[in-house]
Amino acid sequence: MEQRDVIVLGAGAAGLFAGIEAARRGRRVLVIDHAKAPGEKIRISGGGRCNFTNLGIAPDRFLSKNPRFALSALKRYTQWDFIARMDAAGIAWHEKTLGQLFCDGPATQVVDMLLRDLAAAGGELWLGCAIQGVKARTTGPGYEVETQRGILRAASVIVATGGKSIPKMGATGFGYRLAEEFGLPLVETRPALVPLTFAEQELVWMKPLAGVAVEGRVSHGRHSFDEAMLFTHRGLSGPAVLQISSFWREGDPVTLDLSHGRDLAAALRQAKVEFPKIALRTALGRLVPERLARYFEQAFGAETAIGTLPNPLLDQIAAQMRSWRLMPVGSEGYRTAEVTLGGVDTDALDAKTMQAKAHPGLYFIGEVVDVTGWLGGYNFQWAWSSGWAAGQVA
Repeated sequence: MEQRDVIVLGAGAAGLFAGIEAARRGRRVLVIDHAKAPGEKIRISGGGRCNFTNLGIAPDRFLSKNPRFALSALKRYTQWDFIARMDAAGIAWHEKTLGQLFCDGPATQVVDMLLRDLAAAGGELWLGCAIQGVKARTTGPGYEVETQRGILRAASVIVATGGKSIPKMGATGFGYRLAEEFGLPLVETRPALVPLTFAEQELVWMKPLAGVAVEGRVSHGRHSFDEAMLFTHRGLSGPAVLQISSFWREGDPVTLDLSHGRDLAAALRQAKVEFPKIALRTALGRLVPERLARYFEQAFGAETAIGTLPNPLLDQIAAQMRSWRLMPVGSEGYRTAEVTLGGVDTDALDAKTMQAKAHPGLYFIGEVVDVTGWLGGYNFQWAWSSGWAAGQVA
């Protein structure tokens, strides 16, 4: 039976990083993944440019039953540490918006860097190798990992198998099942950073707007995000909607604000005085995309010259554009969700090491843990930070 010091389950961002850090300490490390290629989420992220971290990393940008749990790892391995590693590897990058950092070139540069670092540190990588299970050894400390290539022994096992999001890329719930087998509690999982879907009666008017993008604010309860929104054939998407999806729950409305802080009622009244013969959609077209302007014109039965419309009606239109209440019925699910909300309950883990409190040598890192970041590089930073934390001690 083959023996390793550390076996890492999962060759994504967190798993590769943990493997590198453990191997740099002189540990005999093996990273195993059932996928044929490593780092697939890295490869497709950021439109193929990898939004690898964010300058604004802070605990309040992460969702968890215990929001402070992530603080230790994020403080000890920061965004600046990973940026330094990118610079040392000669990977050019740029800031896009809201502190989001992207590679200038393809995201595969990040995967290649991680693979080089793992090999240079002496770590091994087995791809296309299914993992059947993990058991605590009965004759001493450590674990036995049953794989397609046989049973392995290791003093430490790091679980970095990710969440359920994007199953066509090989995502499964393996890490959650493994946690339950060891008696670790789970926080309910659900798709996050995912487009929202609407009922057929809403899609009657939404579908003609498919492809329309508009800047605005999306709100749910006390949470609001100011970014682009996109109408689709199934509902709403775009960065602001993906952000709010992590907070939204079935049966709740979301509210769109298209005003950008402007007094829309005053703007429409002024257009009525200055250009009384123009259509309402023409006046609205200065504020929102043309197809959306037509929607409001038709929805309010105002398909006539703006000069003929009463001011109270203009005020109603402005009020809806400022506080447009919509009722999603669901989301597009794990099929398109960027991450999985929930996961291994942080109460069962040591915040400094990511080790299961009741099982020495067993670690859970990355997306499989109940720590979910905002859109914009936060989840990759959690992968680097939690992987680094486990790699220092495993």
